[in-house]
Amino acid sequence: MDDVVIGPLDLAARVDDALAVQALAFGLSDDEIGVRRHVVLRHAANAGVRALGATTAEGRLAGFVYGMPNNRVYWWSTVVQPYLRETGSERWLDDAFVITELHVHPAFQKRGIGRRLITEITDTAVEPKSILSAIDVESPARRLYWQLGYQDLARRVIFPSAPAPYVVMGAELPLRRA
Repeated sequence: MDDVVIGPLDLAARVDDALAVQALAFGLSDDEIGVRRHVVLRHAANAGVRALGATTAEGRLAGFVYGMPNNRVYWWSTVVQPYLRETGSERWLDDAFVITELHVHPAFQKRGIGRRLITEITDTAVEPKSILSAIDVESPARRLYWQLGYQDLARRVIFPSAPAPYVVMGAELPLRRA
């Protein structure tokens, strides 16, 4: 970790760098990157959006996280609300900080960067809880979220055009430390 520094990230200015990391970490096509670019830039203009980057000494973005206070009118909330209502977890949409994206470049994974990014960004949240969505499979990301105290709130969540179902997870803040 000595060669990577975690700090504030100007999401709009570094959108292409962030999407390059996300494309490698998440396996995005060029078309998906184009769509997500517009989404990230729209998010970057929202009130309360905060982003952190993990940057090398050379300025290379090794990972990033961004999130914002949840608002039930946001697209993500409108998609997950019926699933959360079905499980009796709809209250998680209120007074929560949403982790919108968290990705670490494959060359920098398994070094604690993702853990540092998510804990540092949620440590600054004024909201008492955090929510996020992840692909609904057993994965290193899901294991990290469970270790930090996130619990499954709704599974088999279908986002339009997503190739696989997602899980919505929530945790009380501050996140659990190892």
